[in-house]
Amino acid sequence: MPLPSLEPLLQKEIDRKEFLITLGLGIASIFGFSTIIRMLTGKSVGSHINKTVDHGYGSTNYGEDKE
Repeated sequence: MPLPSLEPLLQKEIDRKEFLITLGLGIASIFGFSTIIRMLTGKSVGSHINKTVDHGYGSTNYGEDKE
């Protein structure tokens, strides 16, 4: 199955708005939408999750007795 030719896409005339939208979607698809959103908002994804462990593996420092 041959790959589609890029020539029709390169010959198509688009305005500045269409170009910027296409460029933005291309960058977002390369880096991932969550990374782009994280960069724009300054928040990390999943930062609201409480990661406190009260018991089990990883609940204390190495060699520390939990009393």
